[in-house]
Amino acid sequence: MIKDKLENTEIEILNAAKEIFQQKGMDGARMQEIADKAKINKALLHYYYRSKQLLFEAVFSNAFALLAPQLNKILNDDSDLFEKIIKFTDSYITFVIKHPYLPNFVMQELNKNPEFVQKLRVKENFPNTNKFKLQVADAIKDGLIQPIEAEQLFINIMSLNVFPFIGEPLLTALLDTDKKNYDIIIQKRKTDVSAFIINAIKI
Repeated sequence: MIKDKLENTEIEILNAAKEIFQQKGMDGARMQEIADKAKINKALLHYYYRSKQLLFEAVFSNAFALLAPQLNKILNDDSDLFEKIIKFTDSYITFVIKHPYLPNFVMQELNKNPEFVQKLRVKENFPNTNKFKLQVADAIKDGLIQPIEAEQLFINIMSLNVFPFIGEPLLTALLDTDKKNYDIIIQKRKTDVSAFIINAIKI
């Protein structure tokens, strides 16, 4: 009973923190506000997480732990390169639509604490791009795609998938659109991004 209560309290804390961090960012969030959202006192919050930084890392790690295995599985399955690009893009965008705070979490944390990514790298199922790189090399050798460094191709894929979420406020203004229509645009990118990349590299 006690163990279940402790676990439930921690879940409530992480859910509350995720919502506050999403609304206000790491710098704008306050521990008291997170405690109030979780319906606990601040002392109990500090019992679970001694600092806002540790709480932020826990929220981020939980979200990343859901996404990383999906991406790693796609990168290392037996599908061909084009199918892999399609599945990777669809999986990433689908996930981030459900967890829109994640890209900004990444940017905030990497800017403030670049060492944090090293903690993620040692975890099981951290995405491994070695097979992807070999597939790119083979596709070039077989005359299926234009010569391109695998690293550059992967950066292009990530950039086209990540930036629309990070740059949403700017892009909605530049495109003179509202949140509802922008969400429709994002949904279409599940197929449009992969089609754009494949058309750009295939022979």
